[in-house]
Amino acid sequence: MDPKELEIIMETLEEESILKEKIRDAASDMEKSIRVMMATLTGIHSTRRDQLDVLLNSTEQARESCKKPLATIAQIVPKHQYWRWKDLYARHIQNLVFIIVLSDYLRSGKLSSIQDISDCLGLNPEWHNEVHIQTEDYLQGIISVINELSRFAINSVTLGNFEEPFKIQRFASDVFAGFSMLSLKNDALRRRFDSLKYDLKRIEEECATLARQGSLKGSLKNKNLKRSYCFGSTSSVPTSVTVVFI
Repeated sequence: MDPKELEIIMETLEEESILKEKIRDAASDMEKSIRVMMATLTGIHSTRRDQLDVLLNSTEQARESCKKPLATIAQIVPKHQYWRWKDLYARHIQNLVFIIVLSDYLRSGKLSSIQDISDCLGLNPEWHNEVHIQTEDYLQGIISVINELSRFAINSVTLGNFEEPFKIQRFASDVFAGFSMLSLKNDALRRRFDSLKYDLKRIEEECATLARQGSLKGSLKNKNLKRSYCFGSTSSVPTSVTVVFI
């Protein structure tokens, strides 16, 4: 091998190694903030609905701190080389999608778009060829949200919120319908889509249980209503007797 060519190769490898470490350092900074937010969001399962906003607002500072590492990645990744380096931080992007979509659902009941998430993370459209929210990462994050909501639906009932499972069912059904229209060619994404089916079934079973219990309570309530009957008597004025069924 030509010594000059070998020297060029060695320099290229060294430059790529340095670049890889810089991206990993930025991703590591982002991961620290993500862990804080993920740990905080586990509290939704033991927090009453009217207190959720306080919990969600407590993640804002950590979310803001993710903007700087993303900007750093956008600056150090060579132009038009997003696909070459994205695997170094794709998992963190999926987690950020999960955090933002879950938080927005709990606040407004709506599904965040890719653009909503990009705006939330301060991603400049000019960085698209260096760093952006990839569609598959967005879909992976959404599936994780439904996984979490299937658990949240059950825990909400434990906290006395009997309406939440039905809201989650409508949301999860809309998401499932959207996924059903997609032609998923990614094996990992297709396998995760299967988990979405089981989560939706779990939510539907919880709603069915609540509906049955509601019907039973309504039936018992009707049986306990007071009923008045008029019995004839020998006098000209009927006597009214109240009979209570217990």
